[in-house]
Amino acid sequence: MTYQTYAYPGGELDLFADAKNWKKYWSDLIRPFIGRTVAEVGAGIGANSAHLSKGCASWTCIEPDAGLAARIEQRRAAGELEANCKVLVARLPELSPDITFDTILYLDVLEHIADDRNELVEAAKRLMSDGYLIILSPAHQWLFTPFDLAVGHVRRYTANDLQNLAPPGLRPRFFRYLDSVGMLASLGNALLLKSASPTSFQIQIWDQFMVPVSRHFDRLLRFRLGKSILAVWQAP
Repeated sequence: MTYQTYAYPGGELDLFADAKNWKKYWSDLIRPFIGRTVAEVGAGIGANSAHLSKGCASWTCIEPDAGLAARIEQRRAAGELEANCKVLVARLPELSPDITFDTILYLDVLEHIADDRNELVEAAKRLMSDGYLIILSPAHQWLFTPFDLAVGHVRRYTANDLQNLAPPGLRPRFFRYLDSVGMLASLGNALLLKSASPTSFQIQIWDQFMVPVSRHFDRLLRFRLGKSILAVWQAP
């Protein structure tokens, strides 16, 4: 298959890079499933790589946008990323199936991919035995807003959507909705503001005040409500 040169349409990556409470929340949930060799598909500017790669034997940033990949390289050269990080300007299906990983991550990425079903089939081929496939994505199509369009989202997901996408043979570990409080803000945007981009101030309010409350309420709600969904599968 031939792929065209890709340029990411969104401009929100820097805005969300400093959302420390949010990153700590979902990363605490997936850390037990981070293996020694990891591929982060759609690594963007490396914000998640910097947060999660410590302690891994290798961390491969797979990023099809050459400009974003160059920014990851710059961060690595500046010592902001671990020495175990490397960057591939590619899409995961372009990699040889002989290249395998303990963990493959799609962190706010799968919703950008038109053929998401085939993408996950290709990811499953590159998982080592007992390896983990992890997806974090925006939840609920009824929350789709001009912001989703502006950053190139094709869709949002429910737990059922992701269950139906799972490649045969992978065993589900959990599906959890996250950020129940933030969902109210997203609903307000969907119904009233219809904004194509949050402001830096809005991101700070959400991350500093809403996310910590969500961490408490999400557990009380047994992770059944939220604006994001986190899914983990394990290979045989």
